[in-house]
Amino acid sequence: MTEETTSKQDLSGYLTGQFLLAMPYLADPRFEKVVIYICGHDNNGAMGLVVNKRLGDLTLKGLLDYLNLPQESIKRELPIYFGGPVDTERGFILHSDDFTHPGTVPLSNHISLTATVDVLQSIAAGGGPKDCLLAMGYVGWGPGQLDSELHSNKWIQAESDPEILFHVPIEKKWEVAISTLGVTPEAFSEEFGQA
Repeated sequence: MTEETTSKQDLSGYLTGQFLLAMPYLADPRFEKVVIYICGHDNNGAMGLVVNKRLGDLTLKGLLDYLNLPQESIKRELPIYFGGPVDTERGFILHSDDFTHPGTVPLSNHISLTATVDVLQSIAAGGGPKDCLLAMGYVGWGPGQLDSELHSNKWIQAESDPEILFHVPIEKKWEVAISTLGVTPEAFSEEFGQA
């Protein structure tokens, strides 16, 4: 194994389980002040979910109705988030790790990911994980694309925090996540570099 190969392997997956925060000057309106939870990042690319943008007024009840699933026993009503512009018909559930299912993928920091319809029904009935966030669609990057965007200062990474993910109000998540870095949004400029 060469030194170069070892170096590449050490970097593989380095953002998985992290927050990715849009820089204040990011031009794409779809990503203005977004907080993305990175579900996977390796040499093949990256995948994440926007965790601070609602998908209109859609709720769990409306989603179950859209999927033609029973909804008469809904005990827990939740908003649906715009997870990203890719594959918007596909749903994902970020949740606390107090719940596992055959399709559950543990991520990090006591957060897991599940993408099955029966878990939606369990959540609606008052079961499932204690904390969860339901999203439609995702954000995806090809090989090297996210790394390039990071070097272009479009994003900054921060440690993920279940409290921010599940309990901070949607309109404050970006500011609260930025504040964990010990800076204010005004401190960032297009020349801000990555360490």
